[in-house]
Amino acid sequence: MKFSTLEKTGAVILICAWIVWGTNAIGNVLVSVDEHEPVGYASTETDQEEVLTGEQETEVEEELDVAALMGAADPAAGEKAFGKCKACHTVDQGGANKVGPNLWNVVGREKAKTEGFDYSSALQELGGEWTYENLYKFLKDPKDYAPGNKMTFGGLKKSTDRADVIAYLREHSDSPPPLP
Repeated sequence: MKFSTLEKTGAVILICAWIVWGTNAIGNVLVSVDEHEPVGYASTETDQEEVLTGEQETEVEEELDVAALMGAADPAAGEKAFGKCKACHTVDQGGANKVGPNLWNVVGREKAKTEGFDYSSALQELGGEWTYENLYKFLKDPKDYAPGNKMTFGGLKKSTDRADVIAYLREHSDSPPPLP
């Protein structure tokens, strides 16, 4: 059986297309690439924080007003963000301590004062109460806030997540302190 040049060319093109398509499909299965987010001008302080990095992010973070963030915080979103904390903490009234202490009544409570939990000396030496500002700083980077503490969690990077979690914790209290 003889094939014409046109048939041979068509077969080569078809085989090449199958190879390219197959390689692409296998590559997509083996390697996952996150979609790029568009970079643009931020319209709010929260958006600015997400766009900036490095030293710029630290400067924006210092300028953010915790009181303003707490006023706009959403406890329902905080419950979702608190999902990262549930492996080590509970928020149930009278709940047991886990790897970390029970966080019922944590807003306004003295630092390192949960019954039956053995705090690190780093947290015991801090003293004072868990104010909104202290919790905000602690949730950003626990190791930076209290160097030498036992908590291995790296912190919540988004300011809105931190404020939302604090609002969620505020709801889990007998008598939460007023918002700043």
